[in-house]
Amino acid sequence: MMLAKVYKFITENNMLSSGDTVVCGLSGGADSVALLLSLYQLREKLGISVEALHVNHCIRGKESDGDEEFCRELCKSLDIAFTAVRCDVISQSKIWQRSTEETARIMRYEEFAKHSEGKKLATAHNANDNLETVILNLTRGTGIKGLAGIPCTRENIIRPLLTVTRAEIEEFLSVSGQNYVTDSTNLSDDYTRNKIRHKIIPLLEEINSSVVATSVNTLETVREENAVIEADTDAAMKKCRHVNSLNGLSEYPPVIRKRCISRLLSENKLPYSHQRLEDADNVLMNGGKLNISRNIYLTAENGSVSLGTITDEAEIVVEMPLQLGDNIICDNCTVRCDLFECDNLKKIEAVHKKSTFYLLDYDKIRGRLIVRTRKYGDRIRLKGRNFTSSIKKLINEKIPPEKRNGLLFIEDEEGTILAESLGIADRIAPESNTARFLEISFIRS
Repeated sequence: MMLAKVYKFITENNMLSSGDTVVCGLSGGADSVALLLSLYQLREKLGISVEALHVNHCIRGKESDGDEEFCRELCKSLDIAFTAVRCDVISQSKIWQRSTEETARIMRYEEFAKHSEGKKLATAHNANDNLETVILNLTRGTGIKGLAGIPCTRENIIRPLLTVTRAEIEEFLSVSGQNYVTDSTNLSDDYTRNKIRHKIIPLLEEINSSVVATSVNTLETVREENAVIEADTDAAMKKCRHVNSLNGLSEYPPVIRKRCISRLLSENKLPYSHQRLEDADNVLMNGGKLNISRNIYLTAENGSVSLGTITDEAEIVVEMPLQLGDNIICDNCTVRCDLFECDNLKKIEAVHKKSTFYLLDYDKIRGRLIVRTRKYGDRIRLKGRNFTSSIKKLINEKIPPEKRNGLLFIEDEEGTILAESLGIADRIAPESNTARFLEISFIRS
């Protein structure tokens, strides 16, 4: 049953061709042992040869060494070529200042790449791993690509067990009479993924006992739809890309525009988020500039966008964290922030009409606050409006030229929430049930 499923998945996704050599990543755990046995039993039918690679992370001392020895003996019994390498994950994690889990993954894949050159590399990710990955991505925030889960192929890497559940793997090994080792760290809830594995998946199984099996079809549908979007993105990149410019990109649907921009940023090793792509798309469609990192900007006009540097000092953004109390921005400007509680909004608004301070609902603010000068591409949805406006356009419409220099803006982790002399964002405006207010004043000498 499992072998038939693995063979079908390999052939449907063109993972292997006759004559290929497949290096199987072998940890000694149930998943990787099942992968090795599957490829071994299908080797003649697929016309392939099979090898095994064990990466000893040296995290668990004698237990790690025992896993390596188990893998060596298993491959010896099957007459499969075996290679073992050792990585000092704990020492390297301190140097890189990463978790041991992340360091182990990076070092493992470095060894995989080194020992599978000119060959295929098979890893033992299964349907449970895939569902765990989707839940993890969803928790951290993701798009359709993240909801598609683990790709079945990537470069020379293949994942033949991606539609096989862990229960099917254990049944396959039981029927085969094949034992395996258990990594003690997988029984711990110390790692984020293990929390999903040992706590969240069991809760989902209380709702649907077959949740892992049913997720296979769901994720396959998402992968197919994502593949269509990726193909359309490939075509758009081919037509629009010119060095670090995307010409005529505005003609495409939003999802394609944002994927093209994300590729442009990724290829230049620049960070982006959902909000950054939304901002970039707004700049593309409306013209202007968007600061990406330091002096690197996206500039757009006439439906095209380019990535480049701007060194003009007038374009440099000055920013600093905003704290309660007085924040001295420069010699002649102080931003004063006061937090207070009140259950009478109308009374505060009456005072507000005679004053020059701005009033925000403190509990609607998301994360840290930054006070800064204007960034190209700045946009805000002002209080009482149902649309987002370009701050540059608002300034040109509402503020005399002699008063535009040095205007300050405040943002939280979701974007601009206050524009000096223009107003506050609708999403942080106080309401009748507001309990805590943030009062902000700009004091200039």
